[in-house]
Amino acid sequence: MTIAEKLPPMQTVRGHSFNADVGTGPFFFDGCDTLPKLFRRRCGELDQKIAHREKDYGIWLAYTWADYWEHARLIGLGLLALGLKRGEVVSILSEDNKEWIYTDLGVQCVGGIASGVYTTDSAAQLTYLVNDSDSRFLFVENDEQLDKYLSVRDQMPGLARVVVYDRDGLHGFEDDKVIFLDDLYRIGRDFLKENPERFDEEIARSDAKDTAILVYTSGTTGPPKGAMISHENIIASIIGAVLTLPVEPTDEQVCFLPLCHILERLITVFVPLGLCSTVNFAESPETVFDNVREVSPHVFTAVPRVWEKVYSRVAIMASEATPIGRWAYKRAVATGMKRAEAIEERGTAPALLNLAYAFWDFTVLRNMRRMLGFDRLRRGTTGAAPISPDLLKWYRAIGVTVLEGYGMTESSGVISVNLIENNKLGTVGPVVPGAELRIATDGEIQYRGPNVFKGYWKKPDKTAETITAEGWLRTGDVGRLDNEGFLTITGRLKDIIITAGGKNITPAEIENRLKFSPYVSDAVIIGDKRKFLSCLIMIDQENVEKFAQDRRVPFNDFKSLCAAQEVRDLIAGVVEETNREFARVEQIKDFRLIDVLLTAEDEELTATMKLKRGFVEKKHKALIDEMYGREAV
Repeated sequence: MTIAEKLPPMQTVRGHSFNADVGTGPFFFDGCDTLPKLFRRRCGELDQKIAHREKDYGIWLAYTWADYWEHARLIGLGLLALGLKRGEVVSILSEDNKEWIYTDLGVQCVGGIASGVYTTDSAAQLTYLVNDSDSRFLFVENDEQLDKYLSVRDQMPGLARVVVYDRDGLHGFEDDKVIFLDDLYRIGRDFLKENPERFDEEIARSDAKDTAILVYTSGTTGPPKGAMISHENIIASIIGAVLTLPVEPTDEQVCFLPLCHILERLITVFVPLGLCSTVNFAESPETVFDNVREVSPHVFTAVPRVWEKVYSRVAIMASEATPIGRWAYKRAVATGMKRAEAIEERGTAPALLNLAYAFWDFTVLRNMRRMLGFDRLRRGTTGAAPISPDLLKWYRAIGVTVLEGYGMTESSGVISVNLIENNKLGTVGPVVPGAELRIATDGEIQYRGPNVFKGYWKKPDKTAETITAEGWLRTGDVGRLDNEGFLTITGRLKDIIITAGGKNITPAEIENRLKFSPYVSDAVIIGDKRKFLSCLIMIDQENVEKFAQDRRVPFNDFKSLCAAQEVRDLIAGVVEETNREFARVEQIKDFRLIDVLLTAEDEELTATMKLKRGFVEKKHKALIDEMYGREAV
């Protein structure tokens, strides 16, 4: 029997053909079973169509699929010339840019494995990741990242070469192990002249079972582990995107989350390769809001912290508006909320309510969306951390559809996701087609599907702990499935609080409700083995500073802002309001403000801005003990 005879039925959606039953392999998308083969096909088909844009000196410059192919080919061939072997790892330490994805595809096309390193990682973390992955080559963005390597170079003996993307600040620099990207391009061109068919030959050798990329976990429960994602996993993820959250060839996207993270890799590299959309690289995480306004994307994916920040910015602008403007904003949002609630409850809104909403949309909300850069937005998506259902309802009220999904590194991206036509607030949607979900006896969510990773790099024992003998991925998350198949995440197994009275409490819902306030950036509920719940709170610097300035509250830095009695009273009001929505045993009896600004460089936060609960509790133990008094001794 031939492979073609073994294949399940193929189907065509939006002009793309793929396995009709995505639960049965082998997997093909547009006739390709690996990402390198799909990359070659797309670049040949689309050629001079714009693949991505990047800003240079304030001007958006466009790059075609032909550019994409040529640069990836030269990088791949250059690495072959320098000795890269199939199955060896290449690490990339850079902010998002076109060179990142050129390296990613160039490495994969010649049989290497690409592994991203967060730019916020320290030199010690870089050393661990390079050594743990047995990386043979390291790409770094600029002099700042090169300095990290140089400070620990003796601790990474396995590296053959380091390649630097940007020469700025390094003119005249020489090192026997360090070359620049244009040097690698030159090596690749020379190799191409001698071996004109080699790149295509290496692509043809790619196998669906090969490890394509390594994605390291955030290390919230120990040292980071390298998740091996195969080409089969990636092709299955692309098929899942077509069936759940498709993009159009005319769609514009914005890339700003770290490409090391599986979510951004999926939406910026894998899905555009499959569905031919155009990617715009944000200048930096700090400029993302400006870049979104410039691009006005059709689809936009962000972590909850970004969606919360947009809401906070609107809250500030509304508070600074004229009395008439504030009144109009409140009426517009209130009408939008009523309409959103009616649609959620009954599937439709009364005609008069729709008419009122159309008026406020024309006079207020449409301009707001344009100001935010969401005037062309067909859908937003959120994942990687919990988000408040109230926040999603607010977005729906202003005419922006934000769909919540759920996934993890070990699932190569998405496990479940809400759809535009099938969206239930407060849930993370139904499981992706071709996969299965079940809730274990201890409440853990377990998942089985074609995108479940191969295992952890060099850690078979950890793999065995994570994947059952029947192929179920143990997510470590707690949740429930309703009778329509929608999944709700209630927390992490390891985060469940058991109070001194024996009450089990999952803190995520309480924390999310607190974060809906524009004055709260983050929160950590404390209470395991305690008589009551308390909370550590991070205030939103921008909004609370505005609050203090409007009321002439004196402060000279973040620490003194947190210490101001007026600010403590403000947050006490937020806590009191939140408590009204929960049972007595779930109410917060005391809180403290974390008076240090946290960034991804701090050990309390992951690079995608998720709090590492254990680190927070350890670092701020004195504040916790203060809340519990003698009980803490």
